[in-house]
Amino acid sequence: MAFTCALGISSAYGGCSACLLIDGAVRAQARIREEIGLAACLPALIETLLDKLEGRLDLVAVSVGPGSFTGLRAGISVATGIGLALSVPVMGVTVTEAFEGAALKLDGRKLWVAIAARRGRVFLDMGGGAAAFATDALPMAAGRIAVTGNAANDVASVLAARGTDVMLTDARLPLAEHVAMVGLERAAGRRAPLAALPIYVDAPEAKLPAAGLRAAPV
Repeated sequence: MAFTCALGISSAYGGCSACLLIDGAVRAQARIREEIGLAACLPALIETLLDKLEGRLDLVAVSVGPGSFTGLRAGISVATGIGLALSVPVMGVTVTEAFEGAALKLDGRKLWVAIAARRGRVFLDMGGGAAAFATDALPMAAGRIAVTGNAANDVASVLAARGTDVMLTDARLPLAEHVAMVGLERAAGRRAPLAALPIYVDAPEAKLPAAGLRAAPV
């Protein structure tokens, strides 16, 4: 089966962008810039895009992280609901995959994806999955590096101060069209499957009580 029409949702951080990608071209797109209230606004935004759909939607592709808890949960919940309602597959796409899909001009450099996290840290993907680092305690870089993401300026500054050959890309947010492109590649079998489940770098801060949960009321 050929997959040609995808709805892309990118909401890992920085609000949300969404688009309809049909035959490799963006046919409709929309953006919400604020993360506050995103869960309430996102369904209506997606509905305006689907109203412009002519024909059948083949799949939904959604960013799965790492990123903001609020943004990830909102985007994945809406994507899952659309998939169930329209009986189409839902593909997870990491933030790093979306940036890679943007075909950035790296000049042979290794790509680092830097995403702002809480408490003065960054989620940093150096090519093997994301890990959390304090901004002043970043790992050493070997070779020439290109940095993207919304924490790219801070990471590039630290690397440059160490004498690393580092380049800032002009990409800060993963775009919905690139999420959709990667989703179509995944559906066609050119990428390994990835479920639409959030990727969390940090362990949950909420802990079960040491004595266990209270017994259910009778």
